[in-house]
Amino acid sequence: MTELTDSELGRYARQIVLPQIGGVGQRRLKASKVAVIGTGGIGSAVIPLLAAAGVGRLTIIDDDLVDRSNLQRQTIFRDEHVGQPKAMLAADFARALNPYVNAIPIRERLAEENAEELLSGHNLVLDGCDNFATRLAVSEATTKLRIPLVSAAAVIFQGQIGLFRGWEDDKPCYRCFVGDAFDSDDCDTCAEQGVLGALTGTVGSFATLMAIRAIAGIGEDVAGVLFLFEGLTLDWRRIGLPKNPGCKTCGRES
Repeated sequence: MTELTDSELGRYARQIVLPQIGGVGQRRLKASKVAVIGTGGIGSAVIPLLAAAGVGRLTIIDDDLVDRSNLQRQTIFRDEHVGQPKAMLAADFARALNPYVNAIPIRERLAEENAEELLSGHNLVLDGCDNFATRLAVSEATTKLRIPLVSAAAVIFQGQIGLFRGWEDDKPCYRCFVGDAFDSDDCDTCAEQGVLGALTGTVGSFATLMAIRAIAGIGEDVAGVLFLFEGLTLDWRRIGLPKNPGCKTCGRES
């Protein structure tokens, strides 16, 4: 397993001292390859936290440019970044935050045709994109490649986060959750419905915690559990998701 330098031991000391993580967990983080889909409000929370935690390779996938309307929630960007590629800026941010992180930007839109190629070789994928077409393409690819998927979404005042390993007999995939009604790219996004910036930070932080737990192998296995957050009432709920035997992604009857 990848060893830690003296400088890294100092940088991650407050994590390593946790008995649940220790040196073994920190080395797992350093050895991990995580793909982040989207540099929106969720991605802007996820990318700094994963980089600071010591994830060894961070692949950042986004084909978009910074827009002024992004700045209310996409806190890794600044006014002078408007019109520039978000993936490149996000990778620069991650490297500046932690020089031990290999941040790789991919300025490309992930779709059904390229999802497997872009995601192959990663240990975990964290999807914070803003449309169902991409989410379903990510789900299809991660299920086929057997890569754990943390899916996080936030709109208006509501957030949802789940960990999916749909190739396992008793675990659902993301499509088991949403079904087949969203096989298009014309569904509502936060651009139409609005979203509170602090909500995307809350959801992104929770999703990152879920990802770190999965990589380090700590805590209860929550694959197949959906966590729902209501920002107006500050309530969290958790719902167990059943596997759909007829799911065309992971079902045994499909």
